[in-house]
Parts: sequence; structure tokens; C-alpha cells
Amino acid sequence: MREHLGFLKISCIVVKVAAWVSLFLGVIGGLSILLGSVTATPRWMGIIILLIYSFIFFFLHLIAKIADLLTQIINEIKKE
Repeated sequence: MREHLGFLKISCIVVKVAAWVSLFLGVIGGLSILLGSVTATPRWMGIIILLIYSFIFFFLHLIAKIADLLTQIINEIKKE
């Protein structure tokens, strides 16, 4: 398990960055639809897009936290 410690740290960072990027893009897309910049879609779709992208953000952030917790557990086991 110790040989995968570097992979866990890097994947934790990558997943956190992906979570923040998806949240940023979702907020931009949802607000642009909600404010009426995109005329082809109804405004209520902006709220749905915001909800979907916020769920994706929290899901990816949870995965990153689990990987971070796993890294901390492995480090604690190494100390013993």
C-alpha cells in the first residue's frame, strides 16, 4: 500500500481541481441561462444546471476527501 501513496496524493489534488473547475463552469453556465444570456433554453434550466453541477462538485470533493483520509491512515500506520 505504501507504493500507492504518491498516486493517492496526486489523485487527491487532481480530483479537487476537477471539482472546482466543474463548479466554476456549472455556475457560469447556470447563471448565464438563468440571467437570459442563452435565449434557446428556458430560465428554469439554469437552476437545474446549478443543482447538477453543485452535486458533481460535492461528489468529487467527497472522493478527494476520502483519498486524503486514506493517505493519512496509511501515514499513521507507517509510524507504528
